[in-house]
Amino acid sequence: MPQSVQGRIMNYRTGPREQASRECLIQFANIESPALAGKLIGQKVQWKNATCSLVGRIVSLHGKNGVVRVKFKKGVPGQAIGTTVELIS
Repeated sequence: MPQSVQGRIMNYRTGPREQASRECLIQFANIESPALAGKLIGQKVQWKNATCSLVGRIVSLHGKNGVVRVKFKKGVPGQAIGTTVELIS
């Protein structure tokens, strides 16, 4: 069984007047370039909590340090910032 790839939720995607709680910026371990992060676009990630689980899809890159933007169907709670997500496909 292959090892799971873990990432960390850094923050919501923000703008000058709003923040999008459905979209998060995620940094994956050992992915530090846009070339490596670009291979993850289209894959799904899962955030697990004791009571719920949210699934999102990687939609684009964010910057030049390997950070990706993930869009979830429902808003991610504030307690999720700083926690880990798992790449599921």
